[in-house]
Amino acid sequence: MSDIVKPANEKTLLGHPQGLFYLFFAELWERFSFYGMRALLTLYMVNVIFEALSTRDYAAAAVYASYGSLVYASTVIGGKISDSILGMRASIFLGGILMALGHFVLAIENNIAFFLALAFIIVGNGFFKPNISTFVGTLYKDGDPRKDSGFTIFYMGINIGGFISPLLCGWLGQTYGWHYGFGLAGIGMLTGLLFFWSGIKKNVFGEGGKPPSMEVYEKKVMGLPQHNLVRLLAFLSAPLIAFLLYSYKSLGGEGTAFEDTNIVNLLFYVIGVAVIVYMASIMIKATSDERKKLFMALLITFFMTIFWGFHELHGSVITLFAARNVNLSLINASQTNALNSMFIVILSIPISIMWTKLARKKLNPRTPYKFGMGLIFAGLAFYVVSLSGGSADENGMVPFSYLLLLYFLISVGELFMSPVGLSKITDLSPKRIVAFMMGVWFLSSAYAFQIVGFISKQLAIESDDSNVGGFDTLNVYLDGFSLIAKYSLVAGVIVLVFGPLMKKLMGNVH
Repeated sequence: MSDIVKPANEKTLLGHPQGLFYLFFAELWERFSFYGMRALLTLYMVNVIFEALSTRDYAAAAVYASYGSLVYASTVIGGKISDSILGMRASIFLGGILMALGHFVLAIENNIAFFLALAFIIVGNGFFKPNISTFVGTLYKDGDPRKDSGFTIFYMGINIGGFISPLLCGWLGQTYGWHYGFGLAGIGMLTGLLFFWSGIKKNVFGEGGKPPSMEVYEKKVMGLPQHNLVRLLAFLSAPLIAFLLYSYKSLGGEGTAFEDTNIVNLLFYVIGVAVIVYMASIMIKATSDERKKLFMALLITFFMTIFWGFHELHGSVITLFAARNVNLSLINASQTNALNSMFIVILSIPISIMWTKLARKKLNPRTPYKFGMGLIFAGLAFYVVSLSGGSADENGMVPFSYLLLLYFLISVGELFMSPVGLSKITDLSPKRIVAFMMGVWFLSSAYAFQIVGFISKQLAIESDDSNVGGFDTLNVYLDGFSLIAKYSLVAGVIVLVFGPLMKKLMGNVH
């Protein structure tokens, strides 16, 4: 980023730049809106949007996967536009307004409005998400020892928002009506923008986050200043994205090459091939040491994609499993989406302390071993739940404790992998292509949702009964969880076995 300008006479709070806490609350409320909506999304599609279809689960899985993939892919484009034209402040405002608009349009119970609302959230997230995270980094000078701690505080804000929102939006949505839950998510987004705006008014960011070049910002293209043209195109892109989401059906019939492929799947196949070809050209030109580290960066990204592909099932298949086959107490199915964030908040500090103590004893595992253990924890999470059938009652309902254990184990796996992955991508990538590799890292989350879509379609229940459940669904889910467990455990063991080789590829990077 070109706009890393520090405020003069920096004001601090709890030892950190004051701006951190305005960004903390802005992101907390943005994540409140994002995860609150997502907690309701699959249930809303199954019970309202696709209610008349016997293939409602399949349709919901296809749309959910396309939505998740496009949400994360949009960050690559939004980040690029921010770097070259808008700057972080204008990008965050534009993204926030679009996301709030999407949440409020979701409150309209109409099929056309539904797809348009998701499109607004996708475009808005592309501008908001990469920029608010990057903005935190600009508050600290290079080498500032407070930076890691600042990001930890910021990460806690994300998970506090992710914990509270499914509880409140899920309760409102399933008790009083879907539109109340979605409406609260929209209010959360506007609250986040108000925090950000008040920070700007109080000048806690100094000159940070402004456009990289006012000349480029104001340059006229087709008679409009570029910054206004970007805003116009952002709004106009929503109907096109809504069409992509609406085209969730497969392109080909049964037995054809495109039997299980829709337009968004095809788009990501093409992007994947393009990225691989471009990476190959970079590898050829790289030095031997760079090539080893780049290969390791790609391996980290690949295994992180597998992990997120299993982890993100909690917004789709696991939510449906909770609704149909778990004896829930105190919370409803949509509210179970809060459990992951709850465990992250509880476990973050103990696991961080554990790594610090191990580092003092020179026993802190290198990155490959943390990744291997993370995948094994994910595998154990699904394996435990796959055994729950033995405790099912006569209605095919399993104890809530199994779901709690799943979320606990997969959250431990997340804390083993996610915090270290992003920093290692920057350490392993040559300076000249760090931005591109960050884009590849963001795309890994987009491709994880392609995995989510594939699994969710395989576990889709075909039924004319909107209240389907019991043993009709239990065995389908448990067989699926058992298979996921095997894949995750095997992936984890592979990483641990080849850990010594991966350590050599990483060179001096820990």
